[in-house]
Amino acid sequence: MRILIIEDNRELALSVQKGLEREKFVVDLAFSGLEGEEKAYVNRYDAILLDLNLPDKDGLSILNFLRESGIDSPIIIITARDEIEERAKGLDFGADDYLVKPFELLELVARIRAVVRRFHGRTSPHIKIGLLTIDPVKRFVCYGNSEVALKPKEFDILLCIAQKHPAVVSTEEIAEHVYDENFDPFSSVLRVHLARVKKQLVQASGKELLKTIRAKGYQLCE
Repeated sequence: MRILIIEDNRELALSVQKGLEREKFVVDLAFSGLEGEEKAYVNRYDAILLDLNLPDKDGLSILNFLRESGIDSPIIIITARDEIEERAKGLDFGADDYLVKPFELLELVARIRAVVRRFHGRTSPHIKIGLLTIDPVKRFVCYGNSEVALKPKEFDILLCIAQKHPAVVSTEEIAEHVYDENFDPFSSVLRVHLARVKKQLVQASGKELLKTIRAKGYQLCE
């Protein structure tokens, strides 16, 4: 999953980035409000962590702009403002959750997974499609009783496709959710990873769960 952190405290932002990357998230950083607003508007993120006290544009103004612009990515406010009125205002402006500093990384990770789960209309922590089961927390995949062995980036690709099932997911959308802003869209990396995912699914299931749709996108099939 790809996360955007909009936080002007560089030490905190880098620390959170490092922690999230250990949990296999892809993380982009913005150290100012305007930079964060632009990245959130241009790119697709699975979740956005938004500080309120930003030097050039207040977090609530950014939140309002993004929601008014149709950006529906889950947004978690992270701030030192702990007054009930501030929390209520942030939620009323369209935030999906609110976390007061200082916070533990473990709680932040759990909240990110929860808002993403709700965003995709799921209540269970596991994704089940026919005999295929994906555990986003333990990063485990199995088909029936057979484990599907995937490398970290391959797991991220499968998770991205599964979260949107049965909709077709384009390769561009997969790239936006799985790789950071430094990814070269003209490289063969994504094609190689997708081929590996297909191979592992076919070996585990005995049939091709992942298929190409009009050469434009991918979906999982029972």
